[in-house]
Formats: sequence, structure tokens, C-alpha cells
Amino acid sequence: MRSVTRNAVLLAAILVVGLLALGALPSYLGTGDPYHLVLTETDDDGTAVDVSDVSERRYPYLTSALVSDDLRSDPYQTGPYGLKEHFTHTPFDEVSALAHRVPEAETTDGRVRIEIDDRRYYAEVVQE
Repeated sequence: MRSVTRNAVLLAAILVVGLLALGALPSYLGTGDPYHLVLTETDDDGTAVDVSDVSERRYPYLTSALVSDDLRSDPYQTGPYGLKEHFTHTPFDEVSALAHRVPEAETTDGRVRIEIDDRRYYAEVVQE
């Protein structure tokens, strides 16, 4: 094999390994105080997002908050230098997606009204 071809193959292999590492590694990084998706019960009768059909794979933080006793999701820590947020799923993504599904359900303070089994909640991300 010619040295130019060998170097090109080696460079391509390094790029593939690097991209795979960027996909897997950020989920293990975490700094600072954790964020939680928190649900607060409400009797507000405004428009709400029906979350009875959401998938655990698409909304892991929301579903973990719905099944927990204290209505809090699993913790999420941001990564150093903002790198993690570009490569992983965050609770901020979920609140934004809910607001995008039904824009009228978003309140002026950034919370989103959701409804499941005739119960209503405000969903928001809180840092501890």
C-alpha cells in the first residue's frame, strides 16, 4: 500500500473514531448543579399539551418526572464549555418541543401547561 493511501485510510479511521467519541462521550460529562424537569400541579384551564401518548424514548425527562413521587425528572448536568448540549438530549429540548407542539400552552414565564389523565401540570426546568 502506498504511503499516501495508508495515511488517507489512517486519517479516515481517526475521524470516524473521533466522531463516535463525540457521540458517546458527552453523555458522561457533567459539571455544575443539576437541572431537573419539574412538574407543578395546576388548575389553570388554558390550552395544554396532551402528553398521554408521549414516548419514553422521545421524552425521557418528562416521563421520569411523571412516574416519580416528587414530580421531578432524573438530573441533568451541563457539560464543560457548552460542548455537551450540542450532542445530547436535554430537558430544555423537551420543554421546547412541548411548546412547539402547542404554542398556546406556553406561558409568559417559559413554563408549558401539560395534561395527562385529566390532571394538569406546569412543566419547567429548574436548577438546584
